[in-house]
Amino acid sequence: MIHLILIALSVVFLFPFLWLVSTSLKPIEETMRQPPSLFPSTPQWGNYAAAWSYGSDKLGYTPFLVYGRNTLVLCILTVSGTVMSNAVVAYAFARMRWPGRDLLFAATLATMMIPFPVLMVPTYALFRELGWIGTFRPLWVPAFFASAFNIFLLRQFFRTIPFELSESARIDGCNEWGIFWQIILPLSKPALAVVALFTFMGTWRDFLGPLIYLLDQKTFTLSLGLQFYQSQHGGTQWNLLMAASTIVILPVIVLFFFTQKQFIQGIALSGLKE
Repeated sequence: MIHLILIALSVVFLFPFLWLVSTSLKPIEETMRQPPSLFPSTPQWGNYAAAWSYGSDKLGYTPFLVYGRNTLVLCILTVSGTVMSNAVVAYAFARMRWPGRDLLFAATLATMMIPFPVLMVPTYALFRELGWIGTFRPLWVPAFFASAFNIFLLRQFFRTIPFELSESARIDGCNEWGIFWQIILPLSKPALAVVALFTFMGTWRDFLGPLIYLLDQKTFTLSLGLQFYQSQHGGTQWNLLMAASTIVILPVIVLFFFTQKQFIQGIALSGLKE
């Protein structure tokens, strides 16, 4: 009975994705037909090729490839910065003793309650003063300054590693950086994989950040570039928009299937004990 309930719920959650794929294969006249049909009368696989090359003749380049390149560059930079900075900060909170550590950690967690709209205007003003508006820097530089959620996740995982390993390394003459680099990080691959996956997914699908800071269409990311498929004068080609959306989310789905073991292991082992 439990498995039947879970299967039924999975179908409910999969229905929007099935509708997305179905609409991407429909002719334009079927996308707004009433009553709607789940399956296209004749699958139009050419919609994907049309969505891929949409606008190329007018702009002189393939926008989808440009958007994909920009998004991939941002993902690499943000994942690198997030994993590196959060691991260092989490190690200091989890494995080192210093005055005010617990108080500062509590203050760090408290920042998670501050909603982004409160910080949006002052952050934008700061980046404007730095002359970064219209560049990728506001989207990847903050990743090198850690974030409360990832610090908490890694700290909890670091605390599950026996402290005896660190003490043995100190007796052998290893300093803190050596302990962190040679012992803690190799044992923390599941947690680091979770942080990297969360960061990649968040950057890949981020819409608000690129909308605020990017000005030139050649710098747009995939999520922001999907607006290019919406007509500004009515008559949006929904089949091409859905085809482009399907292409955008496919890399995330493939990535999850290849990393689900590390993802589930990292979630299961993080935060189990203080």
